[in-house]
Amino acid sequence: MQQTEVFGFRRFMLQFILIFNVYEASGCLVPPRTITVSRSGGQGTSRTIQAAIDSVPPNNNRWVRIVIPAGLYRERVGIPADKPCIYLKGAGSNSTIIDWNDASQTNTSATLTVSASDFLAKDVAIKNSYNLLPRPQNEIISAAKKPAVAVELVGDRAAFFFCTFQGVQDTVFDENGRHYFHKCTIQGEIDFIFGNGQSLYQQCVIEYVPGPEGYIGFITAQGRKTIHQTSGFVFDRCIITGKGQVYLGRAYGVFSRVIIANSTLNDVVYPIGWSAWDSKGHEERLTYVEEGNRGAGADKSKRVPWLKHMGPAELNQFLSTKYIDTEGWLSKLPR
Repeated sequence: MQQTEVFGFRRFMLQFILIFNVYEASGCLVPPRTITVSRSGGQGTSRTIQAAIDSVPPNNNRWVRIVIPAGLYRERVGIPADKPCIYLKGAGSNSTIIDWNDASQTNTSATLTVSASDFLAKDVAIKNSYNLLPRPQNEIISAAKKPAVAVELVGDRAAFFFCTFQGVQDTVFDENGRHYFHKCTIQGEIDFIFGNGQSLYQQCVIEYVPGPEGYIGFITAQGRKTIHQTSGFVFDRCIITGKGQVYLGRAYGVFSRVIIANSTLNDVVYPIGWSAWDSKGHEERLTYVEEGNRGAGADKSKRVPWLKHMGPAELNQFLSTKYIDTEGWLSKLPR
């Protein structure tokens, strides 16, 4: 190479490294590019939410804000693993509703599936209406109720603000990765927050909505498989409410971990609180913690004897956003 070519190459590499480092530090670049969903079409718009996502190039490294006006959107939405930095912005969870009506024993029919990392949603409702709709009269009610996921989270660094999730069985499939829920409402009956995610739910409303059968339900089914996994569901300053009676959780994994702190538990909570499920006889491996809660359902006098206790220092490690965010990705989310 000639000297000028060498200097040019070095300058190019330096710029490349700087751009790469910015991306690595922030997750996604800002300011975001905006796409608006419009059923009437038009320049700069997409007719469906999925069409807007499909228009994002693979391996995108800049936030793409997809504005979804008020309305009911009956579509299944999928975000592939190679499309990070997508931001769904609705007009309010009472106004912008994404609804699908499907069920699967393998949890592959979620209304919204997020396989990519670096995802953000604000002010939207995500609903799977399969178990909420009247079933044919010749179907047995218990047989008609199937896993019908509203949202499935596979990617890392996903955040939801002011969102509503509606379903019956398996509403939120918090499958894998680190996730943050702020001032969201989650409704369901059976294992309606489940999976092996490492997630923090802050100031959320967790509402048990029982079906006509009158079964006792389960809020969580956390799936931590080994003592070395950092996963777990943490509920901080939440409200647990509803009608009927519901367990706080059952062990979906042999080292299942759920922490509920500084929250209001209404009388919907079943007095013993927790079920070991398939881990019966090995309850010492489970980590179920209730600290600093209040309300009629917070009385621990009849709880399972293997309920764990955490002191302030240990508990604060889970209540801090650092539990899911050591690199500062939450502070870099777009507005």
